[in-house]
Amino acid sequence: MTKQGPVPSEPGRSGVFRYQLIRGAADPALSPKARGRLVRQIAASEHLHPSGRCVRVSRDTLDRWIRAWRAGGFDALVPSPRQSSPRLPVEVIEMAIALKRENPERTAAQVRRILRAQMGWAPGERTLQRHFAEQSLITAGQPAQPVFGRFEAERPNELWTGDALHGLRLDGRKTYLFAFLDDHSRTAVGHRFGFAEDTVRLAAALRPALASRGVPTSVYVDNGSAFVDAWLLRACARLGIRLIHSTPGRPQGRGKIERFFRTVREQFLLELTGDADDQTGRHHLTDLLELNRGVHRVGGNGLPPSDPLRDRPAPAGALGRRWTVPAAHPTRAGRGIPVGRTTHRDQDRDGVPARQHLPG
Repeated sequence: MTKQGPVPSEPGRSGVFRYQLIRGAADPALSPKARGRLVRQIAASEHLHPSGRCVRVSRDTLDRWIRAWRAGGFDALVPSPRQSSPRLPVEVIEMAIALKRENPERTAAQVRRILRAQMGWAPGERTLQRHFAEQSLITAGQPAQPVFGRFEAERPNELWTGDALHGLRLDGRKTYLFAFLDDHSRTAVGHRFGFAEDTVRLAAALRPALASRGVPTSVYVDNGSAFVDAWLLRACARLGIRLIHSTPGRPQGRGKIERFFRTVREQFLLELTGDADDQTGRHHLTDLLELNRGVHRVGGNGLPPSDPLRDRPAPAGALGRRWTVPAAHPTRAGRGIPVGRTTHRDQDRDGVPARQHLPG
């Protein structure tokens, strides 16, 4: 019976595999040109690894193995055994897993911050994610959202963005803020609080903006009932305004006016209340007129000397003529109200003075 030699270990089999690949290319008799051609052929082919899978070896790796063999022989081709002892303290990993189990919504970054605060040191986020995955603690994330680039209109009045904000309650009645923002200058060209989210309140915000700022090229709005009303469509058609509605479910294009609404909420509405029994120290409002006067100071028509819309020359035909906008009020259907003139009502339906001194 023939006696067989010892079976090579895993590192030994890997060393043999490497030697078989490079032996021909490592021949000193080959010219540099012939060696380069042979190495490229080896790198372009698949080879059966001792683990049983087919692998490709890059040219840089082959060149590195050739240099190692020339310097140290076969032993230099044998990979070093891996470090088998754990490098991370077991108590750190156990605490990280416990924090993740306590609140599955915690991200690896949040767990890492907690560990650093409590233990003074923490492994990297990727290391924590790997251990979470081993324990099946990784929750399915949200699907990747499309990335949108930055956009800004090239000039004032090229694009206005309109939207409505749900405000506080006055005497049990909910308020709504209609606002229009110039995309280039970020100026709130028109705004008005009202007790309903309808076309009447939309017109109360849009008409003064058209009279004082001119006619924009385009208006970008969402698909709310007030913004798809026939009155707005007819008014934009008569004024030559391109009315653009955003795609349902994709509000990313209205980020600037949403940022303006955030300022209104955090720096204005946060300090107000319509509840007489409120004991938080906030200012109590009793009527809509006071509310509109307050938001006027947040983003309104009182322009500083450097306002980009005030300093620019007026567009041709925008302020020099009186645009006739179709009336939004049911009792005025079919009649037009010149936006450059005042109406004859002392107050609108929300109790806000409607008589304004507008250009024209």
